[in-house]
Amino acid sequence: MANDLTMLKQELSSAVSAANDIGALDEVRVNALGKKGRITELMKMLGSLTPEARKERGAALNVLKDEIMAQIDAKQEQLSVAGLQARLAQEQIDITLSSRPMPEGRVHPISQTIDEIVTLFASMGFTVAKGPDIESDWNNFTALNFPKDHPARDMQATFFLPQTGEHPTVLRTHTSPVQIRTMMQQKPPIRVIIPGRTYRCDHDMTHTPMFHQVEGLVIDEATHMGHLKGCLLDFLRAFFGIPDLPLRFRPSYFPFTEPSAEIDIGCSRKDGELKLGNYGDWLEWGGCGMVHPNVLKNCGLDPERYQGFAFGCGIDRLAMLKYGIPDLRTFFETDLRWLKHYGFMPLDIPNPALRG
Repeated sequence: MANDLTMLKQELSSAVSAANDIGALDEVRVNALGKKGRITELMKMLGSLTPEARKERGAALNVLKDEIMAQIDAKQEQLSVAGLQARLAQEQIDITLSSRPMPEGRVHPISQTIDEIVTLFASMGFTVAKGPDIESDWNNFTALNFPKDHPARDMQATFFLPQTGEHPTVLRTHTSPVQIRTMMQQKPPIRVIIPGRTYRCDHDMTHTPMFHQVEGLVIDEATHMGHLKGCLLDFLRAFFGIPDLPLRFRPSYFPFTEPSAEIDIGCSRKDGELKLGNYGDWLEWGGCGMVHPNVLKNCGLDPERYQGFAFGCGIDRLAMLKYGIPDLRTFFETDLRWLKHYGFMPLDIPNPALRG
């Protein structure tokens, strides 16, 4: 019986050696070790032998099985290496070819506008201040001298959230709460610029439920209305690139400033086309004024010692005016065609700080 195993071993070893690809080697594996393989069939016949013969025969079959499996594994490794070497000899990569072009991203007009605003005010000594989008009613209204019956508190203008603390909670309707936080956390002198998202219940060509505002705040012992006018005049002329851009300050009312003013910039509406410049017509741009004494008191500052000014406008509106974007809603529609048209290349941004 030992002779038949010796002959089987020689036959299977020859088959393994003769296999010239993985497919042929798999056939040898199945023929030898599969459910109906030759070694497997011999294993099934062990039950008919005497205990002593079964023990001897079984040990010999296990040795044969292990040897054939080792030969098959070694042959498979040999074929795999040979196949890899054959592919490497045939396949070539031309490393001198250019890489495949990657899609180019664009800087969103809002991001670009914020960058320009911050850059210009930084040159005037302003630093950036930030705050949370979810605010308390105190920071958003009360501390800013809004009376309890002010229309801005109405549900038609403000997103109110469930109250979780001492004060009702809202999605901030302006970035002015950051002014309150800054004055309560920082001693004068204060000079900050505050860009960020704000939220109101509006939606049309010129309003969206979420939009962007920027506000400025200066608090010290000597600032007056003339500083406010000069600051905004320098900023707007630099931002729009119009050296003689005129500004007009119209008396107005805001709860948090006194005196208060609306800011108009010069423009022309000839033939239905809006053009900024010294052309005799006016376009409303934003609001400003001297910080109200009640606001200073609410923030723990002495209005007999400190005074300052604040101003604010819509960042989205600035981008629309400067870059000729007609509909505010398109800023938030995630249309890649629109972004490709109005967006800016990351390494080619017309930043005012980089102009010669």
